[in-house]
Amino acid sequence: MNFEGLDPGLAEYAPAMHSALDPVLDAHLNPSLLQNVELDPEGVALEALPVQESVHIMEGVYSELHSVVAEVGVPVSVSHFDLHEEMLWVGSHGGHATSFFGPALERYSSFQVNGSDDIRQIQSLENGILFLTKNNLKYMARGGLIIFDYLLDESEDMHSLLLTDNSTLLVGGLQNHILEIDLNTVQETQKYAVETPGVTIMRQTNRFFFCGHTSGKVSLRDLRSFKVEHEFDAFSGSLSDFDVHGNLLAACGFSSRLTGLACDRFLKVYDLRMMRAITPLQVHVDPAFLRFIPTYTSRLAIISQSGQCQFCEPTGLANPADIFHVNPVGPLLMTFDVSASKQALAFGDSEGCVHLWTDSPEPSFNPYSRETEFALPCLVDSLPPLDWSQDLLPLSLIPVPLTTDTLLSDWPAANSAPAPRRAPPVDAEILRTMKKVGFIGYAPNPRTRLRNQIPYRLKESDSEFDSFSQVTESPIGREEELHLHMVSKKYRKVTIKYSKLGLEDFDFKHYNKTLFAGLEPHIPNAYCNCMIQVLYFLEPVRCLIQNHLCQKEFCLACELGFLFHMLDLSRGDPCQGSNFLRAFRTIPEASALGLILADSDEASGKGNLARLIQRWNRFILTQLHQDMQELEVPQAYRGAGGSSFCSSGDSVIGQLFSCEMENCSLCRCGSETVRASSTLLFTLSYPEGSNSDKTGKNCDFAQVLKRSICLEQNTQAWCDNCEKYQPTIQTRNIRHLPDILVINCEVNSLKEADFWRMQAEVAFKMAIKKHGGEISKNKEFALADWKELGSPEGVLMCSSIEELKNVWLPFSIRMKMTKNKGLDVCNWTDGDEIQWGPARAEEEHGVFVYDLMATVVHILDSRTGGSLVAHIKVGETYHQRKEGVTHQQWYLFNDFLIEPIDKHEAVQFDMNWKVPAILYYVKRNLNSKYNLNIKNPIEASVLLAEASLARKQRKTHTTFIPLMLSEMPQVGDLVGLDAEFVTLNEEEAELRSDGTKSTIKPSQMSVARITCVRGQGPNEGIPFIDDYISTQEQVPKDQVLDTVYLFHMPRKRMISLRFLAWYFLDLKIQGETHDSIEDARTALQLYRKYLELSKNGTEPESFHKVLKGLYEKGRKMDWKVPEPEGQTSPKNAAVFSSVLAL
Repeated sequence: MNFEGLDPGLAEYAPAMHSALDPVLDAHLNPSLLQNVELDPEGVALEALPVQESVHIMEGVYSELHSVVAEVGVPVSVSHFDLHEEMLWVGSHGGHATSFFGPALERYSSFQVNGSDDIRQIQSLENGILFLTKNNLKYMARGGLIIFDYLLDESEDMHSLLLTDNSTLLVGGLQNHILEIDLNTVQETQKYAVETPGVTIMRQTNRFFFCGHTSGKVSLRDLRSFKVEHEFDAFSGSLSDFDVHGNLLAACGFSSRLTGLACDRFLKVYDLRMMRAITPLQVHVDPAFLRFIPTYTSRLAIISQSGQCQFCEPTGLANPADIFHVNPVGPLLMTFDVSASKQALAFGDSEGCVHLWTDSPEPSFNPYSRETEFALPCLVDSLPPLDWSQDLLPLSLIPVPLTTDTLLSDWPAANSAPAPRRAPPVDAEILRTMKKVGFIGYAPNPRTRLRNQIPYRLKESDSEFDSFSQVTESPIGREEELHLHMVSKKYRKVTIKYSKLGLEDFDFKHYNKTLFAGLEPHIPNAYCNCMIQVLYFLEPVRCLIQNHLCQKEFCLACELGFLFHMLDLSRGDPCQGSNFLRAFRTIPEASALGLILADSDEASGKGNLARLIQRWNRFILTQLHQDMQELEVPQAYRGAGGSSFCSSGDSVIGQLFSCEMENCSLCRCGSETVRASSTLLFTLSYPEGSNSDKTGKNCDFAQVLKRSICLEQNTQAWCDNCEKYQPTIQTRNIRHLPDILVINCEVNSLKEADFWRMQAEVAFKMAIKKHGGEISKNKEFALADWKELGSPEGVLMCSSIEELKNVWLPFSIRMKMTKNKGLDVCNWTDGDEIQWGPARAEEEHGVFVYDLMATVVHILDSRTGGSLVAHIKVGETYHQRKEGVTHQQWYLFNDFLIEPIDKHEAVQFDMNWKVPAILYYVKRNLNSKYNLNIKNPIEASVLLAEASLARKQRKTHTTFIPLMLSEMPQVGDLVGLDAEFVTLNEEEAELRSDGTKSTIKPSQMSVARITCVRGQGPNEGIPFIDDYISTQEQVPKDQVLDTVYLFHMPRKRMISLRFLAWYFLDLKIQGETHDSIEDARTALQLYRKYLELSKNGTEPESFHKVLKGLYEKGRKMDWKVPEPEGQTSPKNAAVFSSVLAL
């Protein structure tokens, strides 16, 4: 709303007058209207202003029903009828928001939105209300709680907002651009430049965005590109208001006069079909607001600031008899709004009063409103008396006051255990006589129990649950374990809810509000998704894999590089690792190691996922190392140093992960054998008898790691001197440390889990004592102890105490090679940087600092069979590419669920449900040692070769001609494409009890054949690819133009290529056989026909009429093409006659 040229009396409402609200009446208020209003000490009206009893509401005629004071003396700046509930929202010039419920205008909520700026627009959503101020967008619940607070630039001066869909918002103001904001991520996604600054009003139809400017112009913009399609120069001075309904646009405003701006009594009306102005409408009031009220006719409501309201038809004549008067308390009306049902009008004046006008005594604001939640009333005073003589009297009826003291029934955890009521097992007679039809079992009732009655017996407490043993085979009917309530929701196994549209209507943004890409879990052997993410976020590994390309048909490095490329291109949408996992299943070593799971085993959770992912980790590093050794080391990389270990036969994977060792075997005869070897990862070896010491002996992680790397063990080995197997002492020494330290935790039994749990408890107690706290032995923390530690007088706060629990793993470790081939390992903290100096300076002396980069954990959940998730520290380069910022942040990766977490969460392991499996430590400043440039390994020459997968099996001539060097596709070139798919796995579905079908897993499709034809040039229409294909890479959506969507109307059926070709091109295709070349050529012709009909997209209205004719013809023909008299196809059509003559 533009207030330029309005009554200068508004200048007296300075902000200083709004801040202090005295309980006395303002001088501007009419005492006769406020005689029934009670004011609280804050100066806010508590009751509505009743209309005089003599006023009678007539059906169909608008009359005043109620008036209410929102804020005494503070002008109302905006009013808005809630689109979901029976509520009216009001915003004031003082930044205060008030809501009123129902036609009685009962006060529902009232809260401060902004302390200094006025509220300029209100928009209701399903879960809350959006408030727009000068440079702030705030989303609040209807009760006043803040959902998000988005601060705009201080130079912004916003005036209007427009909700384009459920998650996208446009915000405009006096600047020369409009912002597009995603409400899911609360981030600015686009910034559209506007030629005429000052967008104060925005509207939307199914054809255009309408923007009203302060200069008096109204611009019509495209819904997709936001480009100006048309522009109306409505007024010479300024625009006051406008509205759109059907094919009409009506606007009111100010015209320039010699003395300044004057209110124009002619409404400008435009016909949106012809895009021109029609006869202006002269009214008898000074229009400041207008709205269409389409009840029976397209009426216009024109409101003046003095309170006059006139109804008239936009194409007729205004009648002075249709004027009625609103009686504002203040001198001016400041805001006006119409409810969605058109039964209620709301007016706000300059003295803070709101007036409700309706056309019926009991109006409704919306056609279908949901129920409004109210605070529950206090029921303590209305409780009935209790009769103690009744034996079955529930004691829960006795109200218990809220207290902070410990209740008598609140037993400590050491003396109590939860005892859930378990479902009894199915009767054995039912299982014996049951017959299965599909997946539904039918059995006669054995009549062993009463109808609808099941006896419950509390089961005796089970023995201690070994959570690290193999999970039971089936999650169906599995008994609820006592520790399941501890599993956080974000760590649970995520599943995709399928519908008849498959994945199209599944909201992945609900699980991932970042711009990083997740991985879909419904593909076989997708348990390794977390490890794929770990490898992707290792910058040297990612660059190395994406630079790799070889000629092997099933190369894991090539497929992993393609998958990394898809993760790079994605903007938050999940990707599929189907190509990589397909190549993974073809490798014999993977099957021999038991890494290939059957679908039934993966769905039921059969197998130990922690052991499985650790074996997969060792396998993938070994396989990548071998794949890289077969090719020459890329010149884009240089080694980490001049070590003799980095020989010519080694790969970059070996330089990154491999550690050179010396294995020494000492026989009791004194003979010593030394041989060199290397390993890509280490396995933790825990101290013997760690469970026997219950006192909690401290053992640093660095000590366990050193013991695992420099392993010493007694074993039987062959001695060449003794010529027989002898007991030998085998030791392992390190000659070269890797750049990336990979550790398999091997927590596969209760013994190792107890060791982690005990060390975490010892570390927690030591951390508390270090900060001044005291913990007694064998004693739980009392409530008072926790309060003392969390009090301001204490040293630690409660949040820091929670961060110290279940933590044994350090964020950094320091490793040093000694002169006698020894290795020193110790935990490294930020404070050690000051004591020992920078890590880079010590590398010259053989000292290296490793930082924790990722942890892979096994989530124990017997309901779903468990899952694997990863905590990954994402570096600056990834944030720079995805979000345009440079910082580091820890994230949780749970398939397609991605969420930022605190760094302490990555090292907290509650061994009841969260078990560590794999650790990745990287050398500090690792990225600076490698050239991280990515050169596209795929050259244009691949399109020039005449390669065919089926060439050896057939003797006929190929059906395509490869591209020549001068025909290489450039930006903007057209290619006609047709793809044929095959079904790998059928759809899995089940029938619900109501007869509807529920999809459990969709059918898995794979592309089998691709046909590409030239779209321009002298060889237009001739295919350059027509062959079977063994890959299915994703193509960016903005590069694909599907004929199904080009000729499609919203909420209508999709039309087949065969019917489109017959209707638009008079071609009858797919008659006897299905020819991919024919389909690709037809698609190319249809696209050119689309450009011809829509005038290159500039005339959508005329093209819409063509689509209506298409759908009418299709319904008459039942979407069937007439039987051909003589088969006609694009191959012998005139448009390609010159091509085929070649």
